[in-house]
Amino acid sequence: VLLAFAAIYIIWGSTYLAIRVAIETLPPFLMAGTRFATAGTLLFLWARLRGDPAPTLPTWRAAAVAGGCMLFLGNGGVVWAEQRVASGLAALIVATGAFWLVILDWLWRGARRPGAPVIAGLVLGFLGVSLLVYPGRGVESPAVDLLGAGALLLAAFSWSVGSIYGIKAPMARSPLVSASQQMLAGGGMLLVLGLATGEGARISLADVTLRSAGALGFLIVFGSIVAFTAYTWLLRVSTPSRVSTSAYVNPVVAVILGWTLGEEPLTARLLLASAIIILAVTVITTARARRTPSAVHPAATAPSDCAGAVS
Repeated sequence: VLLAFAAIYIIWGSTYLAIRVAIETLPPFLMAGTRFATAGTLLFLWARLRGDPAPTLPTWRAAAVAGGCMLFLGNGGVVWAEQRVASGLAALIVATGAFWLVILDWLWRGARRPGAPVIAGLVLGFLGVSLLVYPGRGVESPAVDLLGAGALLLAAFSWSVGSIYGIKAPMARSPLVSASQQMLAGGGMLLVLGLATGEGARISLADVTLRSAGALGFLIVFGSIVAFTAYTWLLRVSTPSRVSTSAYVNPVVAVILGWTLGEEPLTARLLLASAIIILAVTVITTARARRTPSAVHPAATAPSDCAGAVS
């Protein structure tokens, strides 16, 4: 159990830095498409070899919608934005997906209206994001690329839409098959987008560094297969409230790794905004855990480098 929690805490938190390293010499959309198409293929073969039933056409349709929202728009937005935004900052903005989940669950699915603790968490979270993107004055604080920040907010929103959609969608009963379908669908869309935007003509295998190739391998094996397997297993042996703690641990890991290994700046404003956003996600997650039944739909086990996470 401890090793599995370490996997979803550390590996998913480290994927933001791995993405930044991978796109140093690899085009973003083709890199992300290769990641999910490869991981999805391996996971699908593994599920079928262990006897999981073959997916049906309706489950492929549902997986295409969910994968399109979460991986194509969600993760695709992250990899594009990390060309302009530091990995630690990206993880913090993506953590706002927890806010969108609450709002969409209420407005779209007709869930119970958010209580006072959740509303307080929402307000805190948006204040934290505003602090991140608002131009600092009188303090050491590099300007945040607003286009990149906007793409990350859209990515977090898209991930949440896909997550809410998947609750009632006719997904495959096997979590492994369902996740592999979503990765294959989302990965295929990312590959098409990469080719349509001319990334295929710009890529040169001779220019791809061992560092970027290694980061892609890490994302495929550890980010999309190992951590996901640990996540699905934990959902069976632990409680959803405990597993959901990764939503506010991942940004901490991402900020620390970005500072120590990625040489990203760690300013007073970033530290303050980090504390506010993580507190907000903690308040929302714990408040919802106390009001949510322990049953988890297979769609909720979709791979999330962004658990909240789209990385």
